[in-house]
Amino acid sequence: MENEDKKSFLKHLNLPEKELQELLSIAQYGKIAKAGYFIREGQVPRKMAFVVKGLFRYVYTHENGNEFTKNIIAERNFISSYSAMIYNTPSYFSIEALEDSEILEIDYSSWIEIKGKNPFWNVFLVQILEKAFSIKEKRERELLLLDAEKRYEIFIAEFPDIENRVSQQIIASYLGIQPESFSRLKRKIKT
Repeated sequence: MENEDKKSFLKHLNLPEKELQELLSIAQYGKIAKAGYFIREGQVPRKMAFVVKGLFRYVYTHENGNEFTKNIIAERNFISSYSAMIYNTPSYFSIEALEDSEILEIDYSSWIEIKGKNPFWNVFLVQILEKAFSIKEKRERELLLLDAEKRYEIFIAEFPDIENRVSQQIIASYLGIQPESFSRLKRKIKT
């Protein structure tokens, strides 16, 4: 990916030109094939990325093999196991590509370096973390207080084309229900 292509993609961040150039200087273009991983559970992460194209999920895998989709991340969003990265500990979850995907990857040590030189990046980081925290808080509330049908309605509103992009099993996992229950729920809603 050429620098101008990276710049075009990052334009939606509305960064001042100086900071845009700083970010471009540490961002590396990469591809991850469908079913590939950006980070695997148990790995100590050393990178984060912006999703240029594609779709990812944060997934916990129980020792019995059951998967629990924590979140689904679409284009123009940030992916990372950030707490594991900052504490230099193994990630509790994996970040799996649900489609052939393209990313702009940022090495954590390079990020720390530009953050240390320019206070702008601390403000930028707080904005990203506030957005992530708000999404996490909303998701927890939905899982704790809403029934599966209402969670599905919210899911479809937030990801209108998602059913054409991922399997029913992953959607069921995201909703916190078994695939058989999800099939019944879909039939109920269609009638």
